[in-house]
Amino acid sequence: MTIEETTYEAPPPAGDEPTDLKVVGADYMLRLAVPEDAAQLFELASDPAVSRFFSWGPYTSIDQPLAYIESLKESRASGRLLEFVIVENATDKIVGVTGLTEFSRRDRRAVVGSWLGHKYWGTGVNLASKSLILSLGFNELGLERISSYSHVRNGRSKAALERIGFVNEGILHSWHRHRGEPQDVNIHCLLRELFMRSEIGAYEVTVTGTVPPPFRPEN
Repeated sequence: MTIEETTYEAPPPAGDEPTDLKVVGADYMLRLAVPEDAAQLFELASDPAVSRFFSWGPYTSIDQPLAYIESLKESRASGRLLEFVIVENATDKIVGVTGLTEFSRRDRRAVVGSWLGHKYWGTGVNLASKSLILSLGFNELGLERISSYSHVRNGRSKAALERIGFVNEGILHSWHRHRGEPQDVNIHCLLRELFMRSEIGAYEVTVTGTVPPPFRPEN
């Protein structure tokens, strides 16, 4: 099978990238990360429980979230990753991160990933933030399919995705390497038509600002 190369629009010149994109819901909003967010991200992700099933972390130095935030500029310009901090509207505090990766504008699909600070687990933030990123993907970016992974030992993540409406399509064996070891993951899928009929598909979401060119829908 031949995999065709996706052609992207040229990104804006360095330094001129739009950074005003926000996705706003009733209690939380998504916005692009800035260097001033590093301290809050460090506090959340220095907890080993947060990154237990990830290939990164826990953070041990403020330089790590600073480097992560800086890397997001190139990831957006190349069309690889569109990631946001999740902010509580009432307090302006960052509670986690969510975004879209493995983005294919031609095939109208992407993969959603999220992590939350430990104290925000089980509080409803996951559902609220997923409604925002899914609304952006399906309603603004023209996606037809959004997938998500969950580690086969992470029952909490798997159950959370299924409650939202994601369908478990099976196991991908040795799909990721975490800390040098191959890991099996569940692959979940949500199609646009199912999202539009779901409860979270009816949530009121406001998108403001400029979508980076590589993520804008093709005509």
